[in-house]
Amino acid sequence: MIREATVISELKSSFDDDGIIEIDTQDNVPTALIPAGKIKSILRHLKNNIDRPYKMLYDLTAIDERTRSRMSDPGTINATSDFSAVYHLMSLERNEDIRLKVPLGGDFPSIDSIVDIWPSANWYEREVWDMFGITFNGHPMHKRILMPDYWQGHPLRKDHPARATDMAGFSLPNETESLRQEELQFRPEDWGLKKNLRDTDVMFLNLGPQHPGTHGLLRIILELDGEEIVESVLDIGYHHRGAEKMGERQSWHTYIPYTDRIDYLAGVMNNLAYVLSVEKLAGIEVPERAKVIRIMLCELFRIASHLVWYGTFAQDVGALSPVFYMFSDRERIFDIIASICGGRMHPNWFRIGGVAQDLPKKWDALIKDFLDYLPSRIDEYDRIVMGNQIFKARTQGIGSYSKDEAIEWGITGPGLRACGVQWDVRKKRPYSGYDQFEFEVPTAVKGDCYERSLVRIEEMRQSLRIIRQCLNNMPEGPYKAYHHLATPPLKEHTMHDIETLINHFLGVSWGPVIPPGEACIPIEATKGINSYYLISDGSTYPYRVRIRAPSFAHLQIVPHICRGLMIPDLMAILGSVDFVLADVDR
Repeated sequence: MIREATVISELKSSFDDDGIIEIDTQDNVPTALIPAGKIKSILRHLKNNIDRPYKMLYDLTAIDERTRSRMSDPGTINATSDFSAVYHLMSLERNEDIRLKVPLGGDFPSIDSIVDIWPSANWYEREVWDMFGITFNGHPMHKRILMPDYWQGHPLRKDHPARATDMAGFSLPNETESLRQEELQFRPEDWGLKKNLRDTDVMFLNLGPQHPGTHGLLRIILELDGEEIVESVLDIGYHHRGAEKMGERQSWHTYIPYTDRIDYLAGVMNNLAYVLSVEKLAGIEVPERAKVIRIMLCELFRIASHLVWYGTFAQDVGALSPVFYMFSDRERIFDIIASICGGRMHPNWFRIGGVAQDLPKKWDALIKDFLDYLPSRIDEYDRIVMGNQIFKARTQGIGSYSKDEAIEWGITGPGLRACGVQWDVRKKRPYSGYDQFEFEVPTAVKGDCYERSLVRIEEMRQSLRIIRQCLNNMPEGPYKAYHHLATPPLKEHTMHDIETLINHFLGVSWGPVIPPGEACIPIEATKGINSYYLISDGSTYPYRVRIRAPSFAHLQIVPHICRGLMIPDLMAILGSVDFVLADVDR
């Protein structure tokens, strides 16, 4: 708490204390309301001038405050604001975050762009305009990013329909269809690209949105001089399903299955990021047994996700056999997950306060067999993939970025550690009991495609090490908290009398009433840092759900690191980044 007060008080002293209001949050992240006219100066100060600066723009989003129950949470929002812009910065040196909220008035407010401070703000600001209608003055390409250009309205505003049944029936008159076809015509200047280069005609090439190398619906517009990539623009949004909007119309409990589908390779890892933030808001302390069960399943999914990346990355650069071997090993993990959870890819098994059920009989035999099986397989894959001379030629020295560039662009997870930054949330900010486990944080130096691979492969070995500790040290006790907001409540507490039965019925149908406040608990997900910024106004459903997904941040750096390279190099870069389009578009 002392350090929190120091950060905000320093801002007050440096900027005359005028309009800077510190507010309390359940996650204890230093948070302040900042006047719109000062935000850009303050952000530049925090990045460049303060001791142990906040170098990373971790997230940038907004809140439609117009329907919020303000009396339930006094002091956290400006009484006259219609919207809030929210800037979340991270300092790796301090191991601290800071959250700045800018109150904005009017139906379509505006604020200065910060792309000149952080290049990674480009996509975030476009997303905020697309979803909320907040204009960023000076933005270099102010156009939609997740919704199609012809979309009417801004989906995350509270006055925008939340369900298809709230909207008019779909129709496509002939004149509208003709207009849509005309809009699909490619014009380089619309994307900030040039028609000629040094008196030489360049070629524009669409890669995707159905190219196998993009692993999903992603379009990359390439400006080529011969075979050399001069510039590239990523066109995302094809996979956008409105996950944040859905979170704001579901109860706290019923939204959990939706989280499985964000990084759909990470399974219950998505659940964990969400329920940790809900539990922080509710003041729920999770039992030790539930914590260890969660860690064991998360690390199994980390291995499963990395196996998919490993096999498909090898396939992207020409090695066809490994993907079949690695998918076979992934099936062994899914057999364990199905035996414990009843589901495979999307088990939807974590709950507010713990997990859905206790571990079944003979779970330990399944885990032990897998721990005995996989290490030798990983060693074999190293020989046939990482030791392959063609693979090395395709990946070494390709797509590299420095530590400073990684932080500048918001890179986290294996991509950051491949530059030599030993930063892992499980170590730096232990959650769910990770501080009780012994494991190493693998790093590399060059930050290229090859070394990003080395880090992920060693992470699989460390995950096996963590799972073995779960096997050998699984604590006894309940699998869910006895807290009154744990959902659904334990069955043995629901059948005593009519009052306990009613409490169970309300908790499951309407959902628990989470106290007012806001919280964001980051976790070390399979692809980087993932978090859910949740705001409650004392209702049975979240007022605001913001998903900070690592893949969204990681794809932004691709044009920066592929300039001057060839198209096959771009395929290697895309594979090494390890993104999931549902994690990008949400």
